[in-house]
Amino acid sequence: MSMETSGSTLPFATNAERDAEANKVVERFSLGAGAAGLLPIPLLDVVIVGGVQLYMLRRLSEIYGVPFSENRGKAVLSSLIGSVVPATTASGVASFFKFFPGAGQIAGTFTMAPVSAGATYIIGKVFIRHFASGGTLLDFDPPDYREFIKTQKEKLGIRSDAAPGAESAPAGETASKGTATTTPRSGTSQQVEA
Repeated sequence: MSMETSGSTLPFATNAERDAEANKVVERFSLGAGAAGLLPIPLLDVVIVGGVQLYMLRRLSEIYGVPFSENRGKAVLSSLIGSVVPATTASGVASFFKFFPGAGQIAGTFTMAPVSAGATYIIGKVFIRHFASGGTLLDFDPPDYREFIKTQKEKLGIRSDAAPGAESAPAGETASKGTATTTPRSGTSQQVEA
């Protein structure tokens, strides 16, 4: 069920329903990225995972009523992937190992799947947070989400090599037992699942 929108919101009665649908989308696409990581063909797996992530971003944009452009989506994903470097670098290395028959291909395949799923999950969670706070693709700034990305990596058990200065959360956010209070651009506070 694909629904093309140009910024109109889907009919959700509450923000909680919208956020729940967005979380389901992230979970589904994370599984899809993990499945793509199982492909035995080197580099094709990386391309397909990137396509899965772009389509997930399109779906999240639809849910939150954010205008979507494929070119802008690719640019934003590229900039965010730089912030999720350990996970995405691992996926490139895992894909490279698939060039070596036997043990290399097995190791690459079984490394690529969880890394792809984890990176896609983190990317999805970042955009849920960004869109729920009133953000768009045009005002997305990856450094604003360093601490959030670090927290998501820790939840998934991914080693976090955060960049210097990543210790402070973006302005207007405080963490509290899996949720964060954000101050959207509209000036009101709301709870967003972390």
